Amino acid sequence: MAAAMGFASIGNPIFSCRRYHHLLLHRYRANHRVPSTNASFGAPIGLRWDKRLEFAVPFRADTRVSFKSFNSIQLDRVLTTGDEEEIGDGFFEAIEALEQMTREPSDVLGEMNSRLSARELQLVLVYFSQEGRDSWCALEVFEWLKKENRVDKETMELMVSIMCGWVKKLIETEHDAGGVLDLLVDMECVGLKPNFSMMEKVISLYWESGKKERAVGFVEEVLRRGIAHSKGDGDGDGDDGHRGGPAGYLAWKMMEEGNYREAVKLVIQLRESGLRPEMYSYLIAMTALVKESNEVSKAFRKVKGFAKAGLVAGLDEGNVGLIEKYQSDLLADGIRLSSWVVQEGTASLYGLVHEKLLALYICAGRGLEAERLLWELKLIGKEVDRYFYDTALAICASQGESAAVLRLLTTLEASSSVRKKKTLSWLLRGYVKGENFVDAANAITRMLRAGLYPDYLDRVAVLQGLRKRIQQSGNLEAYLMLCKCLSDAELVGPCLVYMYLRQHKLWIVKMV
Repeated sequence: MAAAMGFASIGNPIFSCRRYHHLLLHRYRANHRVPSTNASFGAPIGLRWDKRLEFAVPFRADTRVSFKSFNSIQLDRVLTTGDEEEIGDGFFEAIEALEQMTREPSDVLGEMNSRLSARELQLVLVYFSQEGRDSWCALEVFEWLKKENRVDKETMELMVSIMCGWVKKLIETEHDAGGVLDLLVDMECVGLKPNFSMMEKVISLYWESGKKERAVGFVEEVLRRGIAHSKGDGDGDGDDGHRGGPAGYLAWKMMEEGNYREAVKLVIQLRESGLRPEMYSYLIAMTALVKESNEVSKAFRKVKGFAKAGLVAGLDEGNVGLIEKYQSDLLADGIRLSSWVVQEGTASLYGLVHEKLLALYICAGRGLEAERLLWELKLIGKEVDRYFYDTALAICASQGESAAVLRLLTTLEASSSVRKKKTLSWLLRGYVKGENFVDAANAITRMLRAGLYPDYLDRVAVLQGLRKRIQQSGNLEAYLMLCKCLSDAELVGPCLVYMYLRQHKLWIVKMV
């Protein structure tokens, strides 16, 4: 029962059996009446003083009282126009008996079961959910309804709304995380199962009210107690991965706001403090790492582009070193997270975490590490998207890693012509980015011999690069061979190649 959990009033955390609630109760004999007025209810009431029980018990006057005076959103949902006239004496007698606490709520409700309608039982829940009332009793009533199979969809939604109001009140009044978690435990005990995660609801309430440190404290308290994450009926393990538990959800909230590094630090700090966050939080953290690394790479490319255009000063060696160190730190965190998943997770997660690590290598421009991981994934039977092979191939080509390029090209043997053209185009652009124009010319020749035609912009980029190389080294061979191949494939018209030897005042002209 909820009472065994030590649940107290939400309105006043200090539970006391001496309660002086102003109640609308059933009328008593005239000799017990003491005329009075209750401004909050807008109706005359009387008080009976029972010295044995030592608390005041108001009675309901003869006139019908407007229940709208509760001024409750939950009450508005339950009580509609005309319902006040339908409330019978059984409701008031039930309230009185429950308030006196002389018997168990289940005994009181069981005895009056036939006299209370579904709407009146909902009103009992609303009554005891109000601030200053005994919220423990509301949980007891709901638990009894659950056992008697009298909880329909409307009643469940009402109780969930009441519970969310209690949680919000605790958060707004700066209660500690333990008190909030106790409330969720009581909710589970009485069988309240909303179609969403209440833990995620609590984290969202903390987050949206700007109490982010308290959100972290709540997650730590959940993990410290070892409370299993309870999913609602509407939850699922979507690609966004934010349904994996409290730590993963909080990290996802951080990531949604662009605080990628903070999300990673949260998960790592929880793990290193011995709290053992759920597996999916590691995947969220790795996703945040990929996003952070991608943002750093994009910013670095923009700065280099601005410097090349003369708009800003170029980065000095010190700044470049700092950027590279930051990328290395991101990689180190990614490797650490992936190792934890491999050590503690199931085999079904290995491929997913390695894909994220692969993306991290690619964002950081680590071609050889990416290639090694691709082969490891192939060995465990995990097929990744061809994009990863193409990107790793381009990075290795830009870095002049010819052995790695040859190994990666072996994966093209059984590919279609469309697939081959796409992969070789990535190879070609990698060579151009690394200014390896001779290798780029050889890649174009290879494509033409296979009946594949490089894109126009790719051909132009390689020809321009070779032309600059002629001016620097005077070597015409690669340029002439490429022009001939392109001409044979009817991709360029006849061209005139010329060279001036200043020492001999001699022009050399050749038609290709």
